[in-house]
Amino acid sequence: MAAETRLFNRELSWLEFNQRVLDEAQTPSIPLLERLKFLAITASNLDEFTMVRVGSLQLVQAQGDTRTDPAGLTASDQLLAIGERMRGFTAEQYRCYLTELEPALSQAGLRRVRPNELNDRQSQHIQTLFEQEIFPVLTPLAISLARVADEAQRPSRKKTTKKKTVPAQSPGIADRPVFFPDADVPSFPLLINQSLNLCVRLAPAAGSDLPRFAIVPFGRNRQRFITLPSESGFSFILLEEVVARFLADLFPGETVEECVPFRITRNADMELQEDQAFDLLSEMQEIVNARRQSACVRLEVADHASATVREFLQTAVDVADEWVFPSPGPLDLSAFFRLTDSQGFDALRYEAWPATPSPRIDPAESIFVSIAKQDILLNHPYESFDPVVRLIETAADDPDVLAIKQTLYRTSAKSPIIAALKRAAQKGKYVTAIVELKARFDEQRNIEWARDLERADVQVIYGVKGLKTHAKVCLVVRREPQGIQRYVHFGTGNYNEITSRIYSDVSLMTCNEDLGADATAFFNTVTGYSQPQRFRQLEMAPIGLRDKLLEMIEAETDRKRHGQKAQIQAKFNALVDEQMIEALYAASQVGVKIRLNIRGTCCLRPGVPGLSENITVTSVIDRFLEHSRILYFYHGGDERLFISSADWMPRNLDRRVELLVPVEDPAARAKLMTILKTSFQDNVKSRRLLPDGRYEPVKPTSSGKILRSQEELYRRAVQEIEEAERARLSMFEPHRRPGSDE
Repeated sequence: MAAETRLFNRELSWLEFNQRVLDEAQTPSIPLLERLKFLAITASNLDEFTMVRVGSLQLVQAQGDTRTDPAGLTASDQLLAIGERMRGFTAEQYRCYLTELEPALSQAGLRRVRPNELNDRQSQHIQTLFEQEIFPVLTPLAISLARVADEAQRPSRKKTTKKKTVPAQSPGIADRPVFFPDADVPSFPLLINQSLNLCVRLAPAAGSDLPRFAIVPFGRNRQRFITLPSESGFSFILLEEVVARFLADLFPGETVEECVPFRITRNADMELQEDQAFDLLSEMQEIVNARRQSACVRLEVADHASATVREFLQTAVDVADEWVFPSPGPLDLSAFFRLTDSQGFDALRYEAWPATPSPRIDPAESIFVSIAKQDILLNHPYESFDPVVRLIETAADDPDVLAIKQTLYRTSAKSPIIAALKRAAQKGKYVTAIVELKARFDEQRNIEWARDLERADVQVIYGVKGLKTHAKVCLVVRREPQGIQRYVHFGTGNYNEITSRIYSDVSLMTCNEDLGADATAFFNTVTGYSQPQRFRQLEMAPIGLRDKLLEMIEAETDRKRHGQKAQIQAKFNALVDEQMIEALYAASQVGVKIRLNIRGTCCLRPGVPGLSENITVTSVIDRFLEHSRILYFYHGGDERLFISSADWMPRNLDRRVELLVPVEDPAARAKLMTILKTSFQDNVKSRRLLPDGRYEPVKPTSSGKILRSQEELYRRAVQEIEEAERARLSMFEPHRRPGSDE
């Protein structure tokens, strides 16, 4: 098989993942507000994909780079395929919203009202609201423009920033008349990335036939959905429709000929040149600021826009025809996520699955005592994330705790973990926080946390130069009667108590001596100038994790080659790395049975005779975001089980600090294996990747047993805590007189 056909293109594979999310939005059996949530997620996902992946490819294309990716496609090839796929996807999004979700939601009592549907009471309400709250805030920006025929007359809007790579503009638009601001009037405003705006076309001035334009930017914090008085249910109107209704107040004495909502997406693929960065915190702040004026990657505009308005906007933001997306419905479908929290519509949501406490943690005893008894494996969000927060909060207040060391990649806005670390430092404990400033789109929050922690006397390390610190580990050092004891938490997800409710992740809490020593060595490696240290059990990227994974795959391959049983099972979010894929192909070719559960991007082509017929790939999309990384190798009967922070992508294995953590405790291993096996048994929300890149639903077997993996894992969590409670109630513990030996 030719090299370029052995792999799927990364970007197109990701778009197929987003399609699987959209499929959930189109599934009638799912509650309506959950379907709306899935739709909003697809829009948010596509925004980020456009900012980062499309933006990056446009830069490569503009530089004339004709090299091909592992799937044999140049940047231009990829952009052509991506654009075509995105157009079809966007059309499907709006068909879903306009013909399925909006009518059904309206019938259920959650109604969007168009301007021509307002009754007198509602009309008076929005007029009062506009006059008192909207009009005083808006700032319309008039732009008097004249036509010029020569694109070359437009000044370059390229931005360059010292010590970092900032994208140039996307390729220019040739062979078309353009608009250019007169010298004595304002130029086109610098619009906020992905914010909603109105383009207003005004009648030509007296004695002129040239159109005049104005922009009404909404900014980020305007309330998009305006509640209307209603006899029943919940009625709302969109902000842009309210503003359009009262444009005469914004442009008194003018004739408004057209009003068009639009939205731009800017390139966010910017890299810091860390070898030149003197002050990383300040340099990252500059990167965040530079994104605000980077090149436009995509223009979304209402499909009723005239050719004049569309041409004006397209020229003003300098975006090519193929990246203009006319929309038949409300722009920014991701904003509709807010509607999913509307009160009084519980019947339109999933039934509640409240997180259960861990039966291995006694709330009446110290968290340190619980961990000392045995390793504790938590399966989030079915089991609560509270024990992880409790560990750090207890450590902050415990007088016997000497030190806390922790990595922080993405945290919540009001993180109790951050608060605990600050409190610990203020109480005189040695606290170290590795705050990853380069966590994309969380840079600003992490910059603020870093400054806040530093003010509380926390020793803050801004990651490792040239790498992102993506490992999830917390180390607590405690003085106990028998000596110094180390308590460690390893996780597959972030230290974020909010996302822990909707992401499926695994936590391992342990005081295992080897893992404690390894955690200490890990922090010494990434916080100091020391050479990477040898670990007892952990493996760390980028210095050993790739080699360890290849070694274990090759060991299974060798055993099968010698007639022994061999098997690999793995669950993670993305499989892109070419070397790892080729190792799996080699294992498949000698007969190793490989089962992969990959939520998102998968560049491996499964089920190809002579190449990958022994590899199956499934993907589960359900109410929780599958995020845990679990690995299993049969290893000649001495089964190896691991959790990890890393997906199998070049960035994770070569450009990030990641951890691979063995799970040795028998009870924890059994639980982890149950999680892994259950993910492969799903025949309700699972889809199988076919050799041609399509996904098909996994059907129940001939036995007819129906299994939805997330529902099954929640059922098991509930059953486990119920059994523990029954066992506790069946035990009788007598009160003893103090000092009695009886």
